[in-house]
Amino acid sequence: MSVSRNEPASRYALDLLRRQFDLTWSLFEYHLERLEPDDFLWEPVGNCWTVRRADDGTWVPDWAESEPDPVPLPTIGWLSWHIGWWWGVAIDHARSRAPRERGDISWPGAGEPTVEWLRGLRADWLEALDRLTGADLDSTAPFPWQDDPRHTVADMVAWVNAELMKNVAEIGQLRLQRAADHPPAVTS
Repeated sequence: MSVSRNEPASRYALDLLRRQFDLTWSLFEYHLERLEPDDFLWEPVGNCWTVRRADDGTWVPDWAESEPDPVPLPTIGWLSWHIGWWWGVAIDHARSRAPRERGDISWPGAGEPTVEWLRGLRADWLEALDRLTGADLDSTAPFPWQDDPRHTVADMVAWVNAELMKNVAEIGQLRLQRAADHPPAVTS
């Protein structure tokens, strides 16, 4: 349902942010539907951040407390873990739950497990958005600005859209680059 411009500004803003999110997600679905399991851990250059199997079988992301220079190129696996981390924490905040720590976010593995995990995050985010009231949208955002009164929950929703759009573009570019470098075999 669309909100008219005569509705309260916060509801109009949420409707606009939701349409922007839906547009970003449609681009993500385009890539999610085409990702192959081998795409996730493909390292196109030597200086990459990825996710690696630990001795206990879990996946651990490469990480540095201060950003290295040059910044390593992230793999699709690392980017999908990163989305799961920041988006999961944003959902925690939107639901007024204690946010999980970075180390508490487990990457499910290459291929369909991660695609389904990301789609589940989308469903959780939409559920959280549906619960927001005008007063919620106008309240101070707890994340990612740590309760800075200059930023509202509506700003947090806009930040999620922007961060997702950036990560989707990165994943899409990596997928397209790998596909161009590894075209399917032609059968006659």
